[in-house]
Amino acid sequence: MTTKKTTLKSVFATGLLVLVPLAITLWVIGLVIGTMDQTLLLLPESWQPERLFGFHLPGLGAVLTLAFIFVVGLLTQNFVGQKLVEWWNVIVRHIPVVGPLYTSVKQVSDTLLSSSGNAFRKALLIRYPHSGSYTIGFLTGIPGGDVVNHLTEEHVSVYVPTTPNPTSGFFLMVPRSEVIELDMSVDAALKYIVSMGVVAPSMPQAQAAPRRPVDPPL
Repeated sequence: MTTKKTTLKSVFATGLLVLVPLAITLWVIGLVIGTMDQTLLLLPESWQPERLFGFHLPGLGAVLTLAFIFVVGLLTQNFVGQKLVEWWNVIVRHIPVVGPLYTSVKQVSDTLLSSSGNAFRKALLIRYPHSGSYTIGFLTGIPGGDVVNHLTEEHVSVYVPTTPNPTSGFFLMVPRSEVIELDMSVDAALKYIVSMGVVAPSMPQAQAAPRRPVDPPL
């Protein structure tokens, strides 16, 4: 009887391991598509797909949004499109309140989304939230502005993501001497964080020094 219960429990757990990731993935996809479908509400009422076709087409908003983004990217890759974007940026920057906000958001998006961007440069090991524990962070640069004048030693800028949602986290300025560079890619480190430590990265082929500080100043 005990063996049978153990087998049923094992089979049920195996089913959960298969279905839970699939269910979460489908839920996220449905949420994204539903959100993008809301862009259809920006169209005039006479242009709404339900008025044109007489029935609701789920996912049409997502398709049109992706197509619009693709067309904008295609148009702005040529000389004329780049000049129009530069002209638009100059105009927006001179609008009170909107200008500084737009500039800040654009700088962040250029860093994160640009193919030549370098938002997360290296995976680091730092002591956080106290000296008795460690966590993984990402090197984002070095402190600048007046901040440097108030730091007693050389520091680096580190982003520490939360688990399992790495899109939120903490920005820290850590002494360079207390930062350890990991022999681990940024992608592997992100998977490690999102999985809450379950998906551990593979060990590097050649073991170097067990701990080493981050590289010299950027």
